[in-house]
Amino acid sequence: MALQWFPGHMHKALKEIKESLNQVDILIEVLDARIPYSSENPEIAKIRGDKPCLKILNKFDLADPQITRQWQDELESQRGVFTITTSSDKPADTKQIIPLIREHCAGKDASVKSINAMITGIPNVGKSTLINILADRIIAKTGNEPAVTKSQQRINLGSGIVLYDTPGVLWPKLENPNSIYRLAASGAVKNTAMEFDDVGFFAADYLIKAYPELMKTRYKLDELPDTELEFLEAAAKQRGAIMRGGRVNLHKICEVLITELQSGKLGRISLETPEMVAQEKVEMAAAAEKKAADKAKRKQRFKDGSATPDKRDRKEKRTEKREAQSKRMKQGRR
Repeated sequence: MALQWFPGHMHKALKEIKESLNQVDILIEVLDARIPYSSENPEIAKIRGDKPCLKILNKFDLADPQITRQWQDELESQRGVFTITTSSDKPADTKQIIPLIREHCAGKDASVKSINAMITGIPNVGKSTLINILADRIIAKTGNEPAVTKSQQRINLGSGIVLYDTPGVLWPKLENPNSIYRLAASGAVKNTAMEFDDVGFFAADYLIKAYPELMKTRYKLDELPDTELEFLEAAAKQRGAIMRGGRVNLHKICEVLITELQSGKLGRISLETPEMVAQEKVEMAAAAEKKAADKAKRKQRFKDGSATPDKRDRKEKRTEKREAQSKRMKQGRR
């Protein structure tokens, strides 16, 4: 699936983040606990330098807790990174962010100057809800769709902490094709910017393999089909997603599947594991290496001309003809 969604305000927001980062003592990145890798902005990792980074795995109540723990271990193995899990139904967990900021900025005397923290995250990851809980008041506009916050703002959280809020940003190029699907399936992409059928097939293929019992229970299936198409057809019959003539409405059942995945009605599900992502990175590196090699071959063929002896001979004759013509013209000028 080709995801083309990088609105102008996102480009502006990314630029503002880079410009403001030198004023910040600590960076906070809100991740979707179901897709910690796919919701992690690679641009942030490039620009944060040595600043401590708190990665919040939000929507923990929707994610597989065992896999979330694996992701916390993976993320905390990175230099300067520490993690916490949060969810909208447990505001007390969110309140722990304040003492964590203080702990990791202990070298800064808050009595002299405020601790400046910047919070970032992809669209619809729950960042605005977290901010409102931290501030004990409605500061950031929230909404059940991506890209609600449009501009950067500073929020005084009290306790000597100033929070730089930034709009939810994607990045210009999504290189991992699986990440594109996961972002769409989790709700980070507007419905108008994705194809439900395409995303639904991807989600179905993953879910029947990773969470077969949850799928059987939710869609009241005695046996789970082997393929995503067969599963979607069986689920459609259970949900009445049938068109005239008895044909299955695949678009409708894909929409149902994605909506129930995003709302948590399917159960606590994670869409990626550290092991899966490690394998995908190997495959991506191999694909990039092959692409570079193919490009080098094309450039060499262009430089050498055609590889056929006949065309090389004709090229040599044309060169000889031009050289002879040039020689005659020089002799004629004498």
